[in-house]
Parts: sequence; structure tokens; C-alpha cells
Amino acid sequence: MKYLVLIVVLAPVFDLSGGSQAVAVIQAASQTPSRAAAAPSATTPGDQQNSRKARALLDQAMQALGGQAFLNIHDIQEEGRTYSFHHGQPTSNGVLFWRFVEYPDKERIEITKQRDIAYVYNRDKGYEVTYKGAHSIETKDLNDYLRRRRFSLDTLLREWINDPGVALFYDGNALAGNLPAEQITMINPKNEAVSLYFDIETHLPLKKSYSWRDPVDKERNVEEEIYDNYRLVQGVMTAYGFTRYFNGDMQTQRFVNSAHYNQGLNEAMFDPNSHYEPNKSDSKH
Repeated sequence: MKYLVLIVVLAPVFDLSGGSQAVAVIQAASQTPSRAAAAPSATTPGDQQNSRKARALLDQAMQALGGQAFLNIHDIQEEGRTYSFHHGQPTSNGVLFWRFVEYPDKERIEITKQRDIAYVYNRDKGYEVTYKGAHSIETKDLNDYLRRRRFSLDTLLREWINDPGVALFYDGNALAGNLPAEQITMINPKNEAVSLYFDIETHLPLKKSYSWRDPVDKERNVEEEIYDNYRLVQGVMTAYGFTRYFNGDMQTQRFVNSAHYNQGLNEAMFDPNSHYEPNKSDSKH
């Protein structure tokens, strides 16, 4: 399990100067449910204009990411190196990773040069797979993964954006790290809120911020993700750089060396008991 700290942050938050407004909106949504619940039905011209501005920015972002090519993604393959941090200091020299995603809810992450440790997520289950076989990951680690998947950028841009119960707020100009950005906040019917930051010129996503309350200690935590080093891959603008912060501390960085879309994945890789061997199996059917 020593690699799990690297793995849970791989699945599917930086400078916090641009995040205070987003955090305030999230906290307000949690503390005043009636506001968030009523937001989708707001009818004042000002509210409608604000919501339309947020929607227009989301539409621009979708086109910047590739439009239909982005929406047509069925599966993803990535490989690269990931690093974990503790109190801002790296905890290792980095670990090689291979990541496979099949929408909407399957993911496999293989690590080490031999690719002999894998973490498999299928629907709401998660497993660690080694030469000893598969066993379920700890409940807390699984809950962390499922929460991150629920708030993932792909989920926001594929599901939340089409949910009529999600309220959209245009928050104006902000900073994403040191970059000028435009910020919006999305609040779903469960009063879960996420703030997104988009590059003013390219409209590509730069940053995401959301908060959640720990069910054990009841403390509120803030997670943020930054996306950078975009490259065009098969018609899709793809972030080759990824950084996650947890309560202001850098938690992980991921650097992608190569990415591919819609290559077709072997379904056995998402079955923890299939004895799938990546070094002997082709990724396709």
C-alpha cells in the first residue's frame, strides 16, 4: 500500500490567491441550502444574465477542448511520471505510471517499471492488484477516489453541464496561479459547489476548486487542481501537466509523456480477478 498515496491522486487540486471567492461560494452553499436550491429557479433579469454568461464561458471551454472530439472520447490511455508531496516536499523521485480510463466509471492505474502493481476501479469498487492477487482498498481511500471522480473535470463537463438542476454563476475575473482567468461556480441540487477557472485568451480550463466536510472530524477541506501544458491529441486539447493541492499544500504532480484516445481497451484490465498481465497483453480487444 506504500504507493497508494501516489495512486489515489492520479485518478479521475497552486496558488490560492484566486480561490477565496470560490471557497466562499462553496461554504455559503453548504451553510444556506435554500439559496442553492432556489438558484436554478431564479427569474430576475440579473440572475438570468449572469447564468447565461457562465453558460457561454462553458460553451467556449468545450469548443476550446475540442468540441465534438472531446465529447466523443470513450477511453483514454496515458503514461508518464507522478510525484507525491508532504508539506510541500517531495516524498520520492517519482513513479512511472500507466493510466487507462473507460467512461463513465472504469479506471486502471499501473505503476513501477515492471507495471506489477495496479489499482483497479470499476463502478463503486476499488482494488489493489499485485502478484499476490487482488484485495479491496481501504474504505477511506476508496471514498477519496469516488469523491474526486464525482468532482472530476470530465464529470463536470460531461454531466453537470447538462443537468438542469445545476445552477451556474459567473464570478468574473480571477487568478489561476499567476495567470489571468475568468471564474464560474457550479452548484448542484445537493448543494455541492465547484469553481472553475478558464484562460482568458484560450478559454481552456486552468484550475478547479471545491470543498467538502470530513465525516469524521467535521472539518472543511479544500481541494484544488491545476491543468497546464496543453497539447493537441487527436483533435482534443490535452493537459500534460496536473497539480493537486489539499488545504493549500501541494499533494501531487503528474506529468504525462504520451496520451491516446479511443484505442479500445481490453475489458479484462478492469476485472481485478482476470489475471490480466499488461506486459503480455495488448491494450486492445
